[in-house]
Amino acid sequence: MGRRYLDGDSVIFTKKDFCLVDAKLYDGTVLENLEPRRLFPVSGRTKYITLLDQQGKEQAIIRDVDNLMKESRKIITECLEEYYMIPKITALLDVYDKRGTLKWTVETDCGIIEFQIRNRHTDIKVLYDGRVLVRDSNDNRYEIVNHNDLDKHSKTLLNNEL
Repeated sequence: MGRRYLDGDSVIFTKKDFCLVDAKLYDGTVLENLEPRRLFPVSGRTKYITLLDQQGKEQAIIRDVDNLMKESRKIITECLEEYYMIPKITALLDVYDKRGTLKWTVETDCGIIEFQIRNRHTDIKVLYDGRVLVRDSNDNRYEIVNHNDLDKHSKTLLNNEL
């Protein structure tokens, strides 16, 4: 059996639980307790979303969330945001190097956070769309939505580490 792709008005999603949805297809088929997950978590934020059943088996794929009907798009987007919740860095307050380990103090949408980065070359990734992904020494992830939008002080601190 080939993959089942869902697009546009061929499906209506309803929220079931924290990150679970039900899907009612145009042909009347109902798929229950599905977990939306990104097939490409870094580069494909709204495209190719797999829908897994409770056993982790893929039941369908959404080609592009933006093509879903408004309410379904909102439900899938909220589930993805909950599952992939990554604090957004809004400002770098302080960065210093302590014997090869960077210590960052940042302001995020979740408050002020301090963390350490072991390797600036592998743990700080600048993406093509202006985003910067940061991984700390405890494997927690952070995101700068667009490094061009940071204040001057934050840009200076970030550019020194790139």
